[in-house]
Amino acid sequence: MNQPAGLEVDIIVAGGGTGGCVLASRLAEEFPDLSILIVEAGPSTQDGVAHVQPARYRSHMRPDTTAIKFYASKGSEYLDGRSVTVPTAQCLGGGSSVNWMMYARACASDYDEWENMETYQIESGKETHGDSGPLKVSWGGYLGNLERQFLDVAAMYDPERGSTDDVNAMTECNVYGRWPKWIDATNGRRQDVPHHYLHKLLNSTKLTVATEHVVKRVIFKNERAVGVEYVSKHGSEAGDKQQIHTVHARRLVVISAGAFGSPGILERSGIGGEKLLRDLDIDTIVDLPGVGENYNDHVGIFPPYVVDDKAVTHDALERNDPNEVDKWNTQWFKDGTGMMAANGIDAGIKLRPTMQELQDIGPDFHSRWAQDFEDATDRPVMWFGTGACKDELALLRWLYKRSREFARRLPYYRGEYLPDHPNFAPHSAAACRASAQPVEMSAQNLVFTEEDDRAIDDYIRICAMKARDKDGVVDSQLNVYGVQGLKVADMSIAPANVASNTYSTALVIGEKVAQIIIEELRSHIPLSRL
Repeated sequence: MNQPAGLEVDIIVAGGGTGGCVLASRLAEEFPDLSILIVEAGPSTQDGVAHVQPARYRSHMRPDTTAIKFYASKGSEYLDGRSVTVPTAQCLGGGSSVNWMMYARACASDYDEWENMETYQIESGKETHGDSGPLKVSWGGYLGNLERQFLDVAAMYDPERGSTDDVNAMTECNVYGRWPKWIDATNGRRQDVPHHYLHKLLNSTKLTVATEHVVKRVIFKNERAVGVEYVSKHGSEAGDKQQIHTVHARRLVVISAGAFGSPGILERSGIGGEKLLRDLDIDTIVDLPGVGENYNDHVGIFPPYVVDDKAVTHDALERNDPNEVDKWNTQWFKDGTGMMAANGIDAGIKLRPTMQELQDIGPDFHSRWAQDFEDATDRPVMWFGTGACKDELALLRWLYKRSREFARRLPYYRGEYLPDHPNFAPHSAAACRASAQPVEMSAQNLVFTEEDDRAIDDYIRICAMKARDKDGVVDSQLNVYGVQGLKVADMSIAPANVASNTYSTALVIGEKVAQIIIEELRSHIPLSRL
């Protein structure tokens, strides 16, 4: 799985991310004699314990990981000159092989610009969730006592919102509940794409995978994609000093290298904003200014707290304590349960503020609420980005305050971990305490001053599917504008981000693109028009 097999195939998938692996697998199932090559920059993940044992997902955030690539932004004045580091998957299966396994499906209003999207997530007749696909969702193999306390506190401190068995209902939110995970309840394994779509087909079809190879560019002949150039990952990714290899595609090239990788491949191939390409000394094939623009991400803030020794946490596993690792490994290999079959994210809510809470958030957020959330009653504000915008800071500031109120009501609460909280003035009523005891459920909420808010603010701080005249890059069939034989199949095609984790949506994109290509192949469209 580390060298391209042959110099010509029917279909090339440039990038072995979630969407690319799904579509290649579905095509191979439908057409076993169709030769398909996936070219992936990262390593294989097959049977790697870090990719099948759920609790090991944190290991992919280590600086020496081989499954993640870290991109650093330019320094920002809003972060005192610091840069933002964005980790992106670079391994077979993409994010499905390294993500945190939270099953957080997007709400219906997120797909307002995507016709018939839900059709590809559920079987006909199922109201919300499917139950017969290759990937499984469960509660995981372990529920800790802190998660139980969180739900108990939610029921007493915030009873109006209530609780539910399904925090991922398609058309409603704002209720507390246990959080499902991309973990198989029967064996405790991560539900990634390579292990549950791809590997089983490699010996029975003409699907092959070349890992640790970087696609340099797409090759065109008369504005039709006819192949790709690739180089070995070991060395300069630009490939200037390496031997450049070529694989030709008889039918189609599909780019699936993620929100960072796919725009780069397009631009190196001559598809992008003409000025940018000219500055980079790249001949322009198609002037598409939308390539690589309007990147959106989900940014998490995790204020940590000190808890009683009786609390069950994943801390020992994070420290790689040999006794704890051996203990939970033994249980996982025995029956697929225990802490190794969990991600430690067991309860939560997709939150929408009440009218009173909107007033607490403040006027900076009101226009954003009216624009994006007020009429979309299924859309939470919990999953939100950060940056220089006052509206985003106002929301994140309020969410931090709310986390404090929940934490200090947990029976096992013993204070804040000071290095990772805002630096409040010592005289502030909201100042963090390294050692503290829980408060009563009826205790008054902390009072934050304007000075406190400033301290919190200091702490906080692509290839769209749209019409071409609106800076779109691909059409409704995922064809790249201006050329033939080239599609894009990953989250970079989304016209807007979704209020959830993106794995579910990436799966849907892969399934949808596969269906589009299958229908095109079945219709015997001439190669010049495919």
